[in-house]
Amino acid sequence: MKNLPSIKAVIIALVVISFIQLVAVRLEHVTILPFDSSFTTIGNSLLESVVLKGQRDRLQASQLDNAKIATLNIKQEIEIASLRASTPEIVYEGMTLNELAEKLNASLNSDLSGYGLSFAKYSIEYGVDPYLAVAISLHETGCTWTCSSLVRNKNNVGGMRGNGGWLAFESLDAGIEAMIRNLSRNYIAYGLTTPETIGPKYAMSATWAEKINNYLFKIRNA
Repeated sequence: MKNLPSIKAVIIALVVISFIQLVAVRLEHVTILPFDSSFTTIGNSLLESVVLKGQRDRLQASQLDNAKIATLNIKQEIEIASLRASTPEIVYEGMTLNELAEKLNASLNSDLSGYGLSFAKYSIEYGVDPYLAVAISLHETGCTWTCSSLVRNKNNVGGMRGNGGWLAFESLDAGIEAMIRNLSRNYIAYGLTTPETIGPKYAMSATWAEKINNYLFKIRNA
């Protein structure tokens, strides 16, 4: 007589069979998808989102860096401008424009008193020796003592003539600029830079250059 399975073995077998059936039923409701399915698409979408976010973050960081650089450049320009403003430019013989104006004022009297800045700024602007401009003006106007009627009535500080006679200007500042501009365009531009070379064209007097040189000496040593 064959030995029959024990009750314990039968129970274990029934449990295993029941578990297998349960798993089989569950698997009937599960669809296993290949890698090219929607799971893969979802994964790619997530990956693309991560990549795009990284690129966006790097772009924002780059834009912030550019903004910081631009801010630093503006700050440097402001600092340079401030430094230049606090350090006046030397314009003539180691002097700033204001210092040159004060130097010229020491030789200007009568109606021209205090007009050193006009002579200084226009001389520097037009490339004319400021001492030479003042020397010619003093000789032509007599303002070492009392200015001539030409200065008082026409603001003409250089003995300048036009087709209609003596030129007139709306102010002394305008007259000073016109005289210096005339020296620049009609004399300095042609290499006539000294009293000796300017004299034959500017004046009829043979002693004009000598007198201008005397004024130059006084102005320089004032």
